Amino acid sequence: MFARFVTRSSLLCLSPALRPISIHPNQKTQYFSTNSSVPFSPKFSEKTLCNEEIHLAKLFQRYGFPTFQLHSFLAKSSFLLNSSLQELEQSLLILLSFRIPQNSLVSLVIDCPGILEFQFLKNWEMGFSKLGFSNVSPLTIRNLLEHSKKFQLEPHAVLKSINILRGLGFSHSAIDSVLKDFPRAIMMNERDIRSLIDFLTEIGIRKNGTDRILCLFPRILGLGIENRLKPLFCELGNLGFCDDELRKEIVREPKILGMELGEFSRCLQLLQTLNCRARISEKIYGEGVFRAGFQVKLRIDCLCSHGLIRREAFKILWKEPRLITYEIEDIEKKIEFLVYKMKCNVDCLPDVPEYLGVNFDKQIVPRHNVMEYLIAKGAIGFEVGLKDLIKPSRLRFYNLYVKPYPECEKMFGRFSGNAEVKINHPFGLWKLLKPKKYPESREDVVNMKSFMELLF
Repeated sequence: MFARFVTRSSLLCLSPALRPISIHPNQKTQYFSTNSSVPFSPKFSEKTLCNEEIHLAKLFQRYGFPTFQLHSFLAKSSFLLNSSLQELEQSLLILLSFRIPQNSLVSLVIDCPGILEFQFLKNWEMGFSKLGFSNVSPLTIRNLLEHSKKFQLEPHAVLKSINILRGLGFSHSAIDSVLKDFPRAIMMNERDIRSLIDFLTEIGIRKNGTDRILCLFPRILGLGIENRLKPLFCELGNLGFCDDELRKEIVREPKILGMELGEFSRCLQLLQTLNCRARISEKIYGEGVFRAGFQVKLRIDCLCSHGLIRREAFKILWKEPRLITYEIEDIEKKIEFLVYKMKCNVDCLPDVPEYLGVNFDKQIVPRHNVMEYLIAKGAIGFEVGLKDLIKPSRLRFYNLYVKPYPECEKMFGRFSGNAEVKINHPFGLWKLLKPKKYPESREDVVNMKSFMELLF
């Protein structure tokens, strides 16, 4: 399979002589041409580019760089014109030997073209063998190369920072997580890292808990202790949570320490104003008030990551409390379906929050398929909005849009003739629940007649 960034025009230009490149096990094998006689795309003509630029464009095109980006890339990387083509090709081969995925490699070179310096890559080719890791992930390699080039760090300086983390007792998995998610840690001094460890020790978190926190939330290294972590811990304590509960929750979910000041208080206020069924309320508070508040925070972040402002996200959760009990993956799947399949904007969610609360496979997809079919057929002469799709009950939607068109019954499923009716209880169960009838005695009849006579 060719690299995903190679365009159709560049694929036609590639030579049959291909050399397979081994990459990360999770990625598919990719192929790049190594034949120097590959014809060049006519887009880069001699009228717009000099000979050096043409040769450079040919070289990058052979290694899977997108044709439409080459002109702007070479324009802002004019220093490459003075570089040796042979050294540039050797640099590209070294980068490929690091097993960096092709899309990540292309973005790395385009964002940081200085990474192609041959001597820099040769030094790092030897430097990675001295890191002491049995298997360095491609993402770690990419981050180290990018940050060391931007901040002019030599491999021995990076190795010194890694040894500081080792000397402080952090495990291999924790250090690897730091290099993947927070590579700026290679520029931190030992004093700042020790201050973080001292803070975690002060609040009662042991050494294994500290290692777990760094492994799951390495960005904690970039948070200020005096102006962020300590005030946050005090805020959580003032909300009524004891130190033991806070320690337990922080070790369980270290991202708690990444909350903004006042954010958790707002989440608890939302929980206090919810008006939902008792069954939903039991699910929300099933693991305690603290976990419920943090689940609210995670879903607010999820909604905001898709373009909603925080006020709108809180409004959606307040109107549709069921979202607090749903998995974040389910919420994201519905939003992606709304944007990419239904071609709607996320701005409509505050008005129709029920969309995120209904079942995706049993309600959203069947209704969308029915409406899409009817619109294509020309049976609907008005614009269908999200409210028209979600607000009607299942029976009303069936009577309006499915029953008049028998061909829609199969895609809708419910209320159709072939739909299976689920039986809630075995046949004859009502006989077992029927109250036992006792025979009436003569005395009961006399008492009943006496009672009825008094009424008249």
